[in-house]
Amino acid sequence: MPGIVVRLSVMMFLQFSVWGAWFTALYPYLTENLGFTGPQASGIFGTLWLACMIAPMIGGQIVDRFFPTQIFLAFAHLAGAVLLYLASVQTNYGPMWYCALLYGLLYAPTLALVVSISMHHLADPDKQFGPVRTWGTVGWILAGWSVTVIRTLFHTQTWTDRSDLFTIASVLSLITGLYCFALPHTPPKREAANPFAFLEAIALLKDRNFLVFMLCSFVVTTELQFYYIPTAAFLQDGGVSAEWVTTVLTTAQIAEIVVLAFLLRISLKRYGVRRTMAIGILAWPLRYFLFTVPSLPVIIASLTLHGFGYAFFFVASQIYVDRKASSDTRASAQALLTFFTLGLGNFLGTMFTGWCLEWFKNVETGATNWTPFFLVPAGICIAVAIIFLTLFRDDAHGAAEQA
Repeated sequence: MPGIVVRLSVMMFLQFSVWGAWFTALYPYLTENLGFTGPQASGIFGTLWLACMIAPMIGGQIVDRFFPTQIFLAFAHLAGAVLLYLASVQTNYGPMWYCALLYGLLYAPTLALVVSISMHHLADPDKQFGPVRTWGTVGWILAGWSVTVIRTLFHTQTWTDRSDLFTIASVLSLITGLYCFALPHTPPKREAANPFAFLEAIALLKDRNFLVFMLCSFVVTTELQFYYIPTAAFLQDGGVSAEWVTTVLTTAQIAEIVVLAFLLRISLKRYGVRRTMAIGILAWPLRYFLFTVPSLPVIIASLTLHGFGYAFFFVASQIYVDRKASSDTRASAQALLTFFTLGLGNFLGTMFTGWCLEWFKNVETGATNWTPFFLVPAGICIAVAIIFLTLFRDDAHGAAEQA
């Protein structure tokens, strides 16, 4: 279809700009502006991971069997805009938690559906999906930078009656919802033999290779929280000033853009899914090892490995799942991946990381002993890479034409 790559790229840009507008800077607002405790603030963030365990399979079932994908996406983002606005005016923990949970239940399915609708309409997903997905990262980065600009010009961070982050995200969600009506028509497969698409997706776990892949994806995701949660504090301990932490962290996203746009499709073509994903797994422990080097330039440079870890493993995983799924279970299969990674993996990984932060904290000084802390996820990821290379075989080549 003419312009399909552009239309899907805009979809990805808007999809992740909504998330990027509130996610990175919300924690200080909750703890400093509203006085929430650490566990309460974590509870607000955890609502999305809980939703990723519940909602994606339901959303996948709906669009695989009952509703056009683009209509469901439009409804989810428009209703999400209302809930984000309601969350923005809450100052008490209970009401905000419920608003955040309801919003998460709407947003979580869209993370899998933007992948499935892309795979459905792209002529060559192996070659085209990486560049399309790149625009999601661009949207995340620009949303965060836009928040900084808005706060600098209009001082919205001083608002006392509402959250500027949720307000900005609400506007972006409204725009995204309206744009979804312009996406290509993607009807459900009403004639499918099995009315329950999610059961067919779960049945993929009977395949040993798919089961090994999914379990490895789950374990690797739990270890990513060792990067997402403490890296800002780790950089500050290493000498990066607080006002520069967010800018330094964008090094990882910039590297992700380069890898998604140029290197992923080359690796898939030359090395295949198995070795590409193995490289992605090994990028994480390599970065954790470099975090133990007492040199700030080395540590900052190691952030670029995020691009390989995320693109070569997680985006390649989405391509692999699309190859394995039948045409009438694409959304449900992607939802299954979302459940194991963004849902269960992130939720348990968050708790495990928090436990390790306490375990490796110096009781007298309160400082974290970073070297043994980062060796924990490094060792686990290396073990997963060995298991993956030993047990997993890329058996989806025959479905390449369908994908």
